[in-house]
Amino acid sequence: MAEEKQDLLQLYRFCFLMLADAAKAEEVFHATLRQAAQQAANGEPPRDRLWFFRNARWRCLEAGERSLQAEDVKLAQDELAAWAPSQIKKLEPQQLAVWISGAPDPQRTALALFYLDEFNYRDLLSVTELKPLELSKLLCDGRRQFQAWLDATFPSTQT
Repeated sequence: MAEEKQDLLQLYRFCFLMLADAAKAEEVFHATLRQAAQQAANGEPPRDRLWFFRNARWRCLEAGERSLQAEDVKLAQDELAAWAPSQIKKLEPQQLAVWISGAPDPQRTALALFYLDEFNYRDLLSVTELKPLELSKLLCDGRRQFQAWLDATFPSTQT
């Protein structure tokens, strides 16, 4: 029961990171649960917990196409800095969600799942439907972009 509750919380967080909009995230979350319930009532329950994330991913992508799109801003990109944890502590959850939701997919999906810090690499590959090298590149690029964004948002006095 506790594990199922955690899975539901993570599913909602995933939707929120993908969309950066609590109302839209809740809508996708509930639509995903309704579809799972309908399938179960028809004797075809979801195969595994990743089904929920795959289903929510497509719903989030569809909902994201109908909303505002992120502005393409070029920032100098570096690996995560030693001081990144202090910058991250200053973030509000909404700020991280806005940053992740602005990434193009499949990078957006990979980053949302990665920052939930619950999925292994195989799970990430399954939900994103990427090859290992593609996923690795997207995550590496995302980490560099994240550091550039952190530096722009919370300038560090360290170098």
